[in-house]
Amino acid sequence: MERTLLIIKPDAVKASRSGEILKMVVDAGFEVIAMRMTLLTREQAAKFYAIHEGKPFFNPLLDYMTSGKVIPVALERENAVTKLREVLGATDPAKAAPGTIRALFGTNIEHNAGHGSDSVENGRIETAFFFGEMEF
Repeated sequence: MERTLLIIKPDAVKASRSGEILKMVVDAGFEVIAMRMTLLTREQAAKFYAIHEGKPFFNPLLDYMTSGKVIPVALERENAVTKLREVLGATDPAKAAPGTIRALFGTNIEHNAGHGSDSVENGRIETAFFFGEMEF
């Protein structure tokens, strides 16, 4: 079993798309093992996205991720990382396959409805960031 993290981003939460997104994920065979709604502080967002520090999109990303509530969701299934990235679709909604979360609910590359871990290791790190190891 792999663990991965989905974050339903502020644009999708504000548009009341969280339920539809969660249904798509569960229908794709994921088990929700932890979930919460939260408003990230700039410090928390900077820590979570530290890998992007110094890149031109870093500050706009922090602005966006702290602009409203997000829903981090810890998920498990076989091949969780790869499968979630398939369900999410390409980062740019304009390039995402039809029927994927980003194609359906994203508005542009910056406001693309969801985040998914990019590796098994990051799946563990990212779920621990939001939920710690004790919740599992």
